Amino acid sequence: MNEYDSARIADMLRSRNLTQTDDPADADLIILNTCAVREKAAEKLFHQLGRWKSYKNSNPNCIFAVGGCVASEEGRKIRSRAKTVDIVFGPQTYHRLPEMIERVENGDGPQIDVSFPQNEKFGVLPKNSGSSISSFVTIMEGCSHFCSYCIVPYTRGSEVSRPVNEIISEIQTLRDNGAKEINLLGQNVNCFRGINSDGSICSFPELLYRVNEIDGIERLKFTTSNPIEFTQELIDAFADLKKITNALHLPVQSGSDRILKLMNRSYTSDDYRDMVRRLRLVRPEISISSDFIVGFPTETDDDFEDTMRLIRDIRFDNSFSFIYSKRPNTPAAAMEDPIPLETKKQRLSQLQQLIETYTMQYSREMHGTVQEVLVEGRSPVGNFLCGKTLNGRTANFEGSDDMIGKLVNVKITEVLPHSLKGEIERSK
Repeated sequence: MNEYDSARIADMLRSRNLTQTDDPADADLIILNTCAVREKAAEKLFHQLGRWKSYKNSNPNCIFAVGGCVASEEGRKIRSRAKTVDIVFGPQTYHRLPEMIERVENGDGPQIDVSFPQNEKFGVLPKNSGSSISSFVTIMEGCSHFCSYCIVPYTRGSEVSRPVNEIISEIQTLRDNGAKEINLLGQNVNCFRGINSDGSICSFPELLYRVNEIDGIERLKFTTSNPIEFTQELIDAFADLKKITNALHLPVQSGSDRILKLMNRSYTSDDYRDMVRRLRLVRPEISISSDFIVGFPTETDDDFEDTMRLIRDIRFDNSFSFIYSKRPNTPAAAMEDPIPLETKKQRLSQLQQLIETYTMQYSREMHGTVQEVLVEGRSPVGNFLCGKTLNGRTANFEGSDDMIGKLVNVKITEVLPHSLKGEIERSK
């Protein structure tokens, strides 16, 4: 989502006749877009600002702006610790950045706006100028579930969905710019409740059917899903819509029902197993990835074993897994945390090693098969084209540039730890 936000900020500033530079020494404006999900995010911010201080010294008129979730979390504290910062803005106020820049240039002093105006920014941002084969589109923001460990509701606000016609229009623009794959974004993307042009409410599965109808869009993905809202209607969409890829990210966080309750996740491990079972009935080949928090306060050996049992039952293809990170002002931050750090590290290593065995097993099963690949461009290494299979793996193969943006059949000839090699399957 930060990637999407950063791209939209760049679109907005280009529409105000600013040009982008890769060298901060040449910049008149430096923007740091931040994420607060992990611990020590604020300290990383201030370390980065310290490293950039020389740019301010050599160009006193250079404007420093800090945005995103750390800005929302820290607010005025950022200015008190880093006087080089001229502007602080939140995830919901980056559309106001041009006016804030103008006020700084006019000598009105530092500008801080971390408020939560609902959906205002999408109505004033310029058209998405993205030209990637695979493009992001935010459909909703915020979270209203208040998991006990999570800071997102406090930094991005409660759930707000964009109107359906805005989303469709943005996707059509991206399609016209060359996009073939759309990745719908939201903190809880399947909690989407957008307004149709007739005033009715559009559910997330209904939106998928609408996007599926857009000519020229070949593939459809979404992230991140919440198991609480992973309905049968959504599973039916996987059965009906062949444009939805075979890669689903469905965060579970823990396999222990006791820990899930402490996390305020509102489902059990068996609920999760049942969702995956029903999904695999309609998509047997689907690749499931997930999020895991290891070492949540009071997690016992038995709790951790419950998580490992769930992993063995589901056979996850990939994961984003971390040691529990205490976030300020969340309920979990007040919980006793008696687990030694070394124990947490050992558990994390065990979990990651187990999932890695499944990742490699799935990759090896692809050896010798023919996979549909969406060609995204030239590989950064070697004279190869690269693209993604339906289950999200990167495949490298020889081919001509006129294949970029197209779906091609590739026979997998070699399996590497983080990618596949192949050759174009010629039609007979």
